[in-house]
Amino acid sequence: MNREAYVVKLHLLYVPVFLALVLPLAYGQQEGDSYVLHPNQEVRIEDLSAVKAQSTGGAAVLLAAVETVLHNQDLCCEQDSALADSVISADPLSLKDLSVKLQGRHLLSDGRPIIASAEYLPPSSINPDQIIKSLRDKHAILMQWNSHVYVLYGTTFDETRYNSGLRMYAIRKLLLLDPRFSDERREVSFNRETDDWGKVQGMLMLTVTLP
Repeated sequence: MNREAYVVKLHLLYVPVFLALVLPLAYGQQEGDSYVLHPNQEVRIEDLSAVKAQSTGGAAVLLAAVETVLHNQDLCCEQDSALADSVISADPLSLKDLSVKLQGRHLLSDGRPIIASAEYLPPSSINPDQIIKSLRDKHAILMQWNSHVYVLYGTTFDETRYNSGLRMYAIRKLLLLDPRFSDERREVSFNRETDDWGKVQGMLMLTVTLP
């Protein structure tokens, strides 16, 4: 088996859910291009202040999740915060609808404008690079899985480094917080070996530019 075929086979085994992204990268390698595999890497946001939802209802969970991601009560989700009304008006089971509600210009309670960037990612377009970069930049991600909204705050992954300088990532686990709970049920994980990617409804990357 040549090196190119081996790389393709390796990543087919590692991340079937990210197949569309892995295959083009693997085919782009030159014959004989060497690499080093660094397994079980981890990145997580250590100082994330998690908020518990006031109830298990969809709207309350969504408010708590957005507040956890932004960790700024002036932005969300106190009564007079800039984004609370937009979050409440969104479909609590649709991150795509939430992205539409949040995208663009909003006002703080004192009248100053802010700009929200809300990028919805359907399951078919999610890739490891986006997740790892966002977490390294200390930006948690909203993830909808099995009809529940979670806060994605960390991941474990394998990293392959090629002598050409290219790096390829293969996700092992996604580390999540469940805003519905404050006990041991709060921390959960999506395991790429045992969990069904077909039950993931998408992700939302949310950042806000302050005045």
